[in-house]
Amino acid sequence: MTIKPLADRVLLKSVEAEETTASGLILAASAQEKPEVSEVVAVGPGTDENPMTVSVGDKVIISKYSGTQVKLDGVEYTITDVKEILAVVE
Repeated sequence: MTIKPLADRVLLKSVEAEETTASGLILAASAQEKPEVSEVVAVGPGTDENPMTVSVGDKVIISKYSGTQVKLDGVEYTITDVKEILAVVE
């Protein structure tokens, strides 16, 4: 089964949280922050009002509580509007 976003929606998968600090210390799971960077997995066709500004494979930053969480085959995804994407990480 696959998820295909409609209209101006984007399917995102969170990028794994850092497990170590810059100095090499290992973080406990409870100390790891929820990642803010996500990878674009699929995009809808866009609309006249909200054309697609991202493509599959882009790494993006979204609003912390935006989108709808869905789980498929044990993997968690977020479906959100393209206008909820704040930035593309290069």
